[in-house]
Amino acid sequence: MKTVGIIGGSTDLATAEYYKLINATVREQLGGLHTGEIIINSMDLAKSAHYVHNALWDEGGAYLAGKAQSLERAGADFIIVVSNTWHRAASIFMEGVTIPLLHIADPTAAAIKAQGLSRVILLGTKATMATPYLTEEFKARGIEVVVPTDAEQTFIDDVIFKELSFWQFKEQSRQRYLEIIDRLVKDDGAQGVILGCTEIPLLVKQEDRPAVPMFDTLTLHAKAAALRAVADDIRPQRCDGETGEREMASRD
Repeated sequence: MKTVGIIGGSTDLATAEYYKLINATVREQLGGLHTGEIIINSMDLAKSAHYVHNALWDEGGAYLAGKAQSLERAGADFIIVVSNTWHRAASIFMEGVTIPLLHIADPTAAAIKAQGLSRVILLGTKATMATPYLTEEFKARGIEVVVPTDAEQTFIDDVIFKELSFWQFKEQSRQRYLEIIDRLVKDDGAQGVILGCTEIPLLVKQEDRPAVPMFDTLTLHAKAAALRAVADDIRPQRCDGETGEREMASRD
């Protein structure tokens, strides 16, 4: 099994969800008591927010570079970052790191294209929505992105940093997010929506709008990381003390 290196902390809530989903997917693939081999080095969210809100991408990238380098030294085989926003600084924090980055746009774009969609909404932090980085990443993968208005972006960003980051999930915020999605579907012809902040899927869920496909970047990214980790080990050899849990579970 490959070891997953996680740059976490943006936020701690999202990082915990990644950890749970990676382990659940590994267990689903390998059976028995298997869990992922995972190393986490978390950023301080206050530092992350400071860099993002002040557009200090070079400084923030240098901060994350220390995390990436430490994960490589610790034995990670590849890296994921628990943040759509911070992928914008990937060229900075991955410089000189020899293990690969599993980019969050890759599994998300694959899921969108698998449903035959080509025009989707991007929700996320204002830094994600208002700047071209992720838009261009999806465009390069054959997907057109539409974003909310500036005022809507401000509201979405405020909810992320002032509510979701503190584990606050307010019904009025959820309803406003859904209104924004509805408007973009109606006015801009969007066919689906990228939940492009790793906390948004904890507020807005597919069942809220069954007719509008939602692409949960957190879940898609975490599952892709788990599948990469076990790609060479789908049929595991027994470890000492392992007594065929997969076979036993299938009979229960």
